Amino acid sequence: MTLDAVGLEVMAHAFASIAEEMGLVLIHSALSPNIRERRDCSAALFDADGQMIAQAAHIPVHLGAMAEAVAAVQAQDPGPGEIFLLNDPYTGGTHLPDLTLVGAIAVDGRVAGYSVVRAHHSDVGGIQPGSMPAGARELVAEGLVIPPVRLTPEVERVVLANVRTPVMRRGDLAAQRAAVERGAEGLRGLVARYGWAGVQRAARDLMDYAERRTRAGLGRCTVTGGGLSATDWMEGDGVTDADFAITVRVDIQGGEAHADFTGTAPAAAGNINCPLAVTRSAVLFVVRLLLDADVPMNGGVQRVVHVTAPEGCLVNARWPSAVAAGNVETSQRITDAVLLALAGGGLPVPAQGQGTMNNVTFGGVGWTYYETLGGGQGAGPAGPGPSGVHVGMSNTRNTPIEVLELEIPVRVRTYALRAGSGGVGKSAGGDGVIREYEALAPIEAGLLTERRRHGPRGAAGGGDGAPGANLLNGTALAAKTGCSLAPGDVLRIETPGGGGWGAGGEPQRKGGRS
Repeated sequence: MTLDAVGLEVMAHAFASIAEEMGLVLIHSALSPNIRERRDCSAALFDADGQMIAQAAHIPVHLGAMAEAVAAVQAQDPGPGEIFLLNDPYTGGTHLPDLTLVGAIAVDGRVAGYSVVRAHHSDVGGIQPGSMPAGARELVAEGLVIPPVRLTPEVERVVLANVRTPVMRRGDLAAQRAAVERGAEGLRGLVARYGWAGVQRAARDLMDYAERRTRAGLGRCTVTGGGLSATDWMEGDGVTDADFAITVRVDIQGGEAHADFTGTAPAAAGNINCPLAVTRSAVLFVVRLLLDADVPMNGGVQRVVHVTAPEGCLVNARWPSAVAAGNVETSQRITDAVLLALAGGGLPVPAQGQGTMNNVTFGGVGWTYYETLGGGQGAGPAGPGPSGVHVGMSNTRNTPIEVLELEIPVRVRTYALRAGSGGVGKSAGGDGVIREYEALAPIEAGLLTERRRHGPRGAAGGGDGAPGANLLNGTALAAKTGCSLAPGDVLRIETPGGGGWGAGGEPQRKGGRS
């Protein structure tokens, strides 16, 4: 190893600070509340070979799949300084609302790395405002599909001509472009200080170090007697209400982890399918939970995590399968299934959290809006689960009521913790939340939610969390549906609680926030 322990720490923070600064530029420049307030965006820095050097502490489902976006851009032979745009889930993307910008960083006339920013836009066209229509049967119904293309004024004009809110989309794209350029400036600043060879060496050493730490951490989790298996279920696909199985076998041997999804249901008619990149992100997230907190998250960790799934199944879908809910909901269930398998082997993992992002889209003439809602986190060996938080593959923030009511014609009648929804146990699961929206104008709404039938499971003898519910004027709605709201209608979302951990004993007091 070239760098000593101090040098590794210094350079790890130097690279991470570039990614964090990229994110801050985007957040403080964006127009839409989804990016500006909820922070539904992510940033990372990659080397010239397409390996992640550092990421900001943003959205797991975004970050774990970014390497595929860089690889897709590399296949287009990028020139130094060029910026590419993409959202195609089968060519480097996740789902269509996540527009990704990949900048080829120029240093001394060559591509020295890539700065990558991914952000969820509240509309990219399609058959429903918000571009996440429940029941979509093919990808093109969900919005404009953009393969990796150079971001030129002409391309931007095409994109803006196919969305419902072009002014806001233009502003958010400009913020993403500024963030990508800030990443390039940051890397060039390190090169000016340490030299190109020194920066390359530091990045390589950091990834090698992360790989060694990951192997050591997984080595402590080796399970004797073969792999661990589990099955969990998706609750309908927006076309049918039937359950869809997600089956996984996890092997941890020799400091490496392998998740095999053989036995998972075939691709669905609706949009709960996801590309393998999203599945890999979910597995990577669980592996990260098994590691010490100070292990840097970069390409070195990804080297020892392997994911396989039958081609064309629910978690390795192929074009033209629709995928809007796959990115946000199926990714959560993949995480739950892997955690369930590990818990079955006695590993110290938390109980299942709410297992859904509770996606809500609203739209009307000239406006669109999107948010997700927190719920209960699963309890674990370290204590009770927090309440009212975003769980698993989501790491976004709450949209303040004041912002929501200023932006769109909605009044929030209730926003509170859902007392008693967390599972009981030695450590109690976190509680979900209740959020009620009163329409002040005609609104087209969409819901992509989960855990409305099957509550999050407890672990180590703990009780299950309570399932969630969707209601319109007191009448139950399906987990995945679209509906029209007239002025005065009230949409009520009750999010699931987290599973409890441990049997017996007095439940510990729950933490969290509303």
